[in-house]
Amino acid sequence: MSATIYDIARQAGVSIATVSRVFNNANNVSPKTRDKVLAIAQEAGYHPYAMAQGLARKKSKLITVIVPVISNHFFMEVLAGIQDKIADHDYDLNIYNVRISDDIDKQIEYLIKRGVADGYLLISIHLNDQQWSCIKKLHENIILIDEYHHEFDSVSVDSVEGAYLATKHLIDQGYERIAMITALVNSKPAQDRIRGYSRALQDAGRIVDNQLIVSGDHYSRDGFTERNGYEAMCQVLDMADVPDACFCSSDIQAMGALKAMIDRGVTIPIMGFDDLRFSEFLGLTSMKQPMYEMGWLALEKLLDKMEHPENAVSHTIFSPELVIRSSSESRVTA
Repeated sequence: MSATIYDIARQAGVSIATVSRVFNNANNVSPKTRDKVLAIAQEAGYHPYAMAQGLARKKSKLITVIVPVISNHFFMEVLAGIQDKIADHDYDLNIYNVRISDDIDKQIEYLIKRGVADGYLLISIHLNDQQWSCIKKLHENIILIDEYHHEFDSVSVDSVEGAYLATKHLIDQGYERIAMITALVNSKPAQDRIRGYSRALQDAGRIVDNQLIVSGDHYSRDGFTERNGYEAMCQVLDMADVPDACFCSSDIQAMGALKAMIDRGVTIPIMGFDDLRFSEFLGLTSMKQPMYEMGWLALEKLLDKMEHPENAVSHTIFSPELVIRSSSESRVTA
């Protein structure tokens, strides 16, 4: 995690006020203490001058991003939008990684209480109403990305609609037996996409066969991994009646599924969800999430909220866009 003024003060064995005086070049600090504080700050990668100026204005000029998974294609695309937007403003950006666990709300509470950021962007954090109500009391400037709650400004994508359109596309292609590769069923994105998949089948007058909804055994990153997709596609191909087509909950799982088909020498039509940068080069049909735009807009909302705290809560929900490529057009071959 990035160092804060509290960390610098603790390591130097001085008060926060002393650290602040050092960064503000005040005269009433001994040379020995000044050198010690600045050395610790440099080693920790702390940016004292931006912080000192912010403290003098009672603003840190810091924006903090809290995310459960940093090594994730979705997050990297969202972050690109945030970084490009923040480049136009006099703010620094901190990124904190929290563990996906039962106490994730406590981790977020700890970060906000010990932090000095002017505002927070929470990406793909999914809590219950009681937990969100507690988080709401901690800071007035919090924006949710890839999540919706009525108490917070937010930017999200309608995953139910996206999965519905993906499944409908395969139905419209004439496929009868459509499998779905999902992730950890307790995760909100997985639940939403299962709902969309099921609803599309029902609207087409078909019965939802739960045996066609499969996942691998690898649940790192909630199962949104290449390994999970590979394992799940192996299950699909081992079915006595191999499905006509397959919808994957994410492009990263679809990539693993494609590898499984190559290894087995079998191909069925497949599509994903996200439309990551590599998807075009795989010829992967996908539901496009405007990830870059989500990051850009979320930061814009946060800056506006900090400037105009009296404004009403606003929600932006993007509709995913179907991007058709060759992967969903092929027929079963063996």
